[in-house]
Amino acid sequence: MENDCIKRRGHNHALAPPWWERFGFRLHKAIKYNSIIFGAVYEYEGPASVLHHPCGPPRYVAAFRGTMLRAPRSKLLRATSTNARCATTRLLYTTNGTSNVCLAGHSLGASQALDVGRFMMAEKGLNLPTFLFNPPPVSLAPAINLLRPTEKAKMDLCAMSYLLKAGLCKVLNLKPHKERMKKLFERLSPWAPELYVHEKDPICKGYIDYFEQRQQVQERFHRVAKSAMMLSYRDMICSSFGKEKERPHLLPSARLWKNTSMDGDAHALREWWKADGDFELEGQEIQLPMSTVHKDFCC
Repeated sequence: MENDCIKRRGHNHALAPPWWERFGFRLHKAIKYNSIIFGAVYEYEGPASVLHHPCGPPRYVAAFRGTMLRAPRSKLLRATSTNARCATTRLLYTTNGTSNVCLAGHSLGASQALDVGRFMMAEKGLNLPTFLFNPPPVSLAPAINLLRPTEKAKMDLCAMSYLLKAGLCKVLNLKPHKERMKKLFERLSPWAPELYVHEKDPICKGYIDYFEQRQQVQERFHRVAKSAMMLSYRDMICSSFGKEKERPHLLPSARLWKNTSMDGDAHALREWWKADGDFELEGQEIQLPMSTVHKDFCC
């Protein structure tokens, strides 16, 4: 839709509609910021009987697009978080419930869908099915991976980081912050977004490291992992100065779908535009180290 607006302004021939019409959806509403289309709500208009099928489509999909480097105003999308939350809240209000609404996004759009899903679960107690394709984590993992460390080196570094965070929390006397993060994780625990990542994609690979290394640290240092997994250096520093913030990639639960195929661009959305039999998916089941959380992290 944004391409239609940029490249085909003034023309009646739009290229976007077939992408949702072929699945039986219609455009319910475009989500904009300063006239830039960064998301859309689609409504299923196929047979009503299909909606009640266990494997049927959702009634509404709130989808957010990734970065468009060729769009002259794409940098303004940094300010769209509030717009995305408001658009989804209005959708839930008008549809009277969450059972027929899901969130989806790719790359930058996955970050926005993640932000909306976390907000709905943490602030409103609404558990929305969320599908995130190649989401970029807010962490140093991508930079560390550029150094091509061995798996053992990454594991040792992760364990050291967990121990350091646990130590800093005590030294800085951040017990209130720790308790706040614990309560946040407990509120978020019923929500398990679906993370679709490619192991060759440096942008989203950080999520693979985050969850897999967290499990390994849990096995080696159970008590440390239980508390340090909820902390980040930035949050602790901000809290020590009286400012409470939280890292959006800190998730208590998720289902991670790891694509190991070697063809094409690992970050491209078209890597997921395939029949199920064409995927090479791997994963492992990980149980969270919090006694109050009962949902497993699985694949």
